[in-house]
Parts: sequence; C-alpha cells; structure tokens
Amino acid sequence: MTSAVEEDCLVLVRNNFSTQTSYEYQDKKTTNNKFVQEAMTEFLRAQLEVYFIENPLDAGKIAEQLFISKRSRENAERSRLSFKKNLSGSVDIANRVQKFVDCRTKDTTRRELYIVEGDSALGSVKLSRDAEFQGIMPVRGKILNCLKADYAKIFKSEIITDLLKVLGCGVEVHDKHAKDMAAFDLMNLRWNKVVICTDADVDGFQIRTLILTMLYRLTPTLIQRGYVYIAESPLYEITYKDKTWFAYSDAEKNEIVGGELAGRKCSINRSKGLGENEPDMMWLTTMNPETRRLIKVMTEDVERTAAVFDLLLGDNLQGRKDHIAENGYKYLELADIS
Repeated sequence: MTSAVEEDCLVLVRNNFSTQTSYEYQDKKTTNNKFVQEAMTEFLRAQLEVYFIENPLDAGKIAEQLFISKRSRENAERSRLSFKKNLSGSVDIANRVQKFVDCRTKDTTRRELYIVEGDSALGSVKLSRDAEFQGIMPVRGKILNCLKADYAKIFKSEIITDLLKVLGCGVEVHDKHAKDMAAFDLMNLRWNKVVICTDADVDGFQIRTLILTMLYRLTPTLIQRGYVYIAESPLYEITYKDKTWFAYSDAEKNEIVGGELAGRKCSINRSKGLGENEPDMMWLTTMNPETRRLIKVMTEDVERTAAVFDLLLGDNLQGRKDHIAENGYKYLELADIS
C-alpha cells in the first residue's frame, strides 16, 4: 500500500504492509491505530535527526520553510477570526462601514435596510426616509459577480464585506476551503426587511441582479425566509393641473394618459434616477410603507435570474449567441442603433 501525506511543506511517502491498520477517513491519510502512530513517529524522529546532522544546509532550508508556513497559518487564522468578528459584531465606531447610515430604533422587527445605487441615490434617500426605522447602505458601482467568483475573491471585495457587516448575520459558505470564514446565524440579522432600491434603467437592473446574486450565493436563507425585497421606482411622473400620477412602466403610463387623462394636456416627466427625485416624491413612491411598491423576492425568482445572468454574462459564448439570435428581435426598439 502506498500513500502520501502532505503537511504544509513536508511530504512523506511511505510504503508499508499491515494487516491491522485502520484509517480515520476513506482517503487513508490518517490512521487511528495508536501503535502505528507511535512506531512511525519514533522511526521518523530517529531518521530525521541523523539526516539533519549530516545535511545541515538542507536542515536550515526545511526549518526556514517551516517557519514561513507557521507564520502563514497564524496570519490566515488571525484574518479568519477578524473576518468572522467583523461580520457578526456590531457596526459602531470601532467597526465602521463607510457611508452606511443607520436608523435610530434597535427593534429588529421594524428596521429596514435600503441598499441603494451610489452616492447620489444615498443623498436623495437619506432626505426621504423615516430615520426612525429606515437605514441606508450605498453600493459603489457594480459589485462583483458572485455567481462564478471563488470565495477568496468574493471576500476581498470591500463592497461585499461591508454589506455583510451591515446585515450582521454572517454568510452561508458551502465550500470546504472556506467553511470557517463565518457562521450564518439568522438571529444576528439586524433587519426585518432588506430592500434593493436601484434606478429603473438598464444599469440599475444589472446592479439589482448582481446584489440578488450575491445574496443568493452567500445568504440564501434571507431570500427563502422572505427578508429580501425590491423597491419599484416610478418611470414617469404625470401631472395634470394640481394632481400627480406615477407610472412604473410604459404600459401604466399609456393606461393613465389614454384613460383618465384622455384628451387632456398633461405634463409627462421621465425619471432620471433616484438621485434626481425630490424627497417628497421619494417618500411617497419608494419609502412610505403605506404607498410604496415592494416586491418580495422568491427563491425561484433568483434562480431564474441567476440562470439568465449566467447565460448573458457567463462563459457560455455559444449559448449567448444562440439566445441573442432567438430573442434579440424582441428588444430592437430598446437598442441604441444610429
């Protein structure tokens, strides 16, 4: 029987025969026979002592590599513990998240977190919110696509780690190489609602999809338990005399203009983004629990979105070409072709 044991930088290859050896796991890297462990330890100690005395240069190189490996393990452990503490600890002066705006209440059954797109939306939402129970977390640009990225790359993203700190519940990591990064605990979630609030344009939809993908990959329980929502923002503001209507799609706009306002001269303004909205309008259409439109995200919605997102932005080039060939004609009116 031949097996290899790799422990940091030292590799032991042993060739032995035994009728009494048993192993701890199927990979046969660890025996659970004490007499075998003792015999091998004593044998290796004696042989290594002789080898190191006869080969001092090799002994120095091995010792140096052992110290490097030891320091690497210690640094990795400190980073892991720090990461776990930051994700589950309180967001205070000592653990501050840049540009995060908290709310006053500590009652998690009332607290709502609005994840918004950029600094301009942050300013508008901040003026529109109810500071008693609505917090704000801006994302700076388009976050990493978590659908394909490995955990090492994901946890290097400051935007993602900041958002995870604000959520407070940790992450659900299903990977043997990152299983100790952070423990997910729903009881540590600081919010009753996590609301994704982006512009009603192509960039806003893509950022929304990226955020949903991140939550689906790292905290799927939040979606399964119904904590994640999408805030619909109006596309059009329609004004006639002193009355105002808000339309959230072209179909709604046509229905309002062709129905109640048919034949009347009204003013139609298209929304330029959350950052351009007046605070009163933002409160009425996006923040006020009595009048806003929130869509609860369901698991099947995210799975379908992730599949389309993977098709359009993933590595399957031929699949993307086929999809565009089959469905591209549906979106010619939206294409910027000149």
